[in-house]
Amino acid sequence: MMHNFGVAGSRFGTLIAVILLLTGLGPTAQGAGPAAPRRLWADRYHDSPNLFDEATDVEVSPDGSTAFVTGRSDESGQYNDYVTIAYDVMTGTRKWVSRFNGPKNRSDAAYDLGISPDGSTVFVTGYTNDIDPDFGTIAYNAATGAERWHAKYDGPGGGDDVAYALGVSPDGSVVYVAGYVDGPEEDYGIVAYDAATGGQLWDAQYKGDGNSVDAVYALGVSPDGATLFVTGLSYGIGGTGDFATVALDAATGAQKWVVPYNGPKNDADIARALGVSPDGTTVFVTGSTNGIYDSADYATIAYDAATGAKRWIARYDGHSATDIPYALGVSPDGSKVFVSGRSDRDTEPLGSDYATLALDAGTGARVWVARFDHSDEYEVAEALGVSPDGSAVYVAGNANGDYVTVAYQATTGAGIWLSRTRRGHVDSPSALAVSPDGSTLVVTGSMWQGDPDYNMDYGTIALST
Repeated sequence: MMHNFGVAGSRFGTLIAVILLLTGLGPTAQGAGPAAPRRLWADRYHDSPNLFDEATDVEVSPDGSTAFVTGRSDESGQYNDYVTIAYDVMTGTRKWVSRFNGPKNRSDAAYDLGISPDGSTVFVTGYTNDIDPDFGTIAYNAATGAERWHAKYDGPGGGDDVAYALGVSPDGSVVYVAGYVDGPEEDYGIVAYDAATGGQLWDAQYKGDGNSVDAVYALGVSPDGATLFVTGLSYGIGGTGDFATVALDAATGAQKWVVPYNGPKNDADIARALGVSPDGTTVFVTGSTNGIYDSADYATIAYDAATGAKRWIARYDGHSATDIPYALGVSPDGSKVFVSGRSDRDTEPLGSDYATLALDAGTGARVWVARFDHSDEYEVAEALGVSPDGSAVYVAGNANGDYVTVAYQATTGAGIWLSRTRRGHVDSPSALAVSPDGSTLVVTGSMWQGDPDYNMDYGTIALST
């Protein structure tokens, strides 16, 4: 078996470490190489067999003891609910499982999760269905899973409202959620809640120039807690999608600045991820924008956090084919920005690689590019994390139906290790989290049950880095 890591446009065939999980999710793994990560545990969750369960986010508690996973889970004979699970990070033991079924017993789904800085409370958000979907945000006791409060938000248009992103203020006093609200066209919708009570503090909307579809996909809070940043898709004049990044006063929701980005082809541009520099001076946004070959390219932009002035833009076109970034991370020292996603190979139908980039945070200059290609398969990187000491970058995604996680050296992009969960089914991770001490990586997503209807379970694994 040959795995290729490509760095800075070249490829080398040295495999540093591979984990092959050939028969499902047993308690041990076979590894190769001195740096091979040890799998600590794996867990699959479903409420009822032959239904669909999808994990969408994972975070690790500030003390590193607990991993929290959330998403949507079908219930036998009913619609899907929020399901949030707490795991012991070292053993994978489920500490608690909490389901949320909205008051109308209809479809509910969680998309994002956050933890209070003191580790006492877990917050999840998504949508809960009444007559139409509304934002649904829940606070749980992190130790027991008991619900502290839940809050529903029905936007000004009274139509469909879905929250995709959540953030917690640095002092833990406020929870922010964002997505889209029907107003009557879809607009950015942002809501702030008192973290202790769930009381709504303020709400805000943003309508793009095209007076059409606008939706937030990512959110960030400045380190001093004074500013909230959101980004996503906003249809501009002419009916094409643009990036639109908005800064709001975190205390009031008042808009500080808004910056749209329309790519060079005046075509579909979608921002998918956002990060804030550790010193709070810069906001980084990444997404896809159509390029000179009429296919999507990576576009990563740095903005002055105080004014919204563009500092730089960096584009990546792998093979003159489709390139879509899904994840972004910033090094702890603020010197680099990392992005990863899918980069198609123009010579192979339905063939793509992970493509991970390191950019100089000050200039946008490309430091390295690493491509992961396993035997010319279809690979899509969905999630990215940076080690707390800044030495490693972790990327997780789907490689021809398997969970594959790759570790790279942050300075050079050289491959450190590779972990593959091979079950012979259709498995796709959606999120990863690194423990505060950097010793453990938790990856979650969906694993196929194996029945002919393509029903899925939550699938969560933990690796010792």
